Amino acid sequence: MKIIGIDHVAIALSDLQELGDLLRELPGIEALGTEIVEDQGVKTDIFGTGRGKIELLASVAEDSPVDKYLRKKGPGIHHIALLVEDLEGMLIYCREKGLRLIDEEPRRGAGGNRIAFLHPKSTGGILIELCEKP
Repeated sequence: MKIIGIDHVAIALSDLQELGDLLRELPGIEALGTEIVEDQGVKTDIFGTGRGKIELLASVAEDSPVDKYLRKKGPGIHHIALLVEDLEGMLIYCREKGLRLIDEEPRRGAGGNRIAFLHPKSTGGILIELCEKP
């Protein structure tokens, strides 16, 4: 069980168009797709950078986590996702280290990944997503 690297940085926006259009024009960035993750009430536009991804997030449901974030803080970096090789093992490790978990069990995220979030109150104010490829 270990962290393999940074999977993506997620940016919450009210409108994905402006930043999405800019990213599509930058050399070396590839638009990988758009997905709606129903249980999180979010639309994602995902861009590859060659060594990680940028995930633009917009709320598609009132009171979704992204909607609440935008109302409280405005547009900005929402979370950092760390790629792990054993999500269950990493959750056990984090629990044993006293970190507060938002997700006690893995759930499905964008791209079919298995994900779980660590609460920002135990990670220095940063929302961290643990992400395992299918």
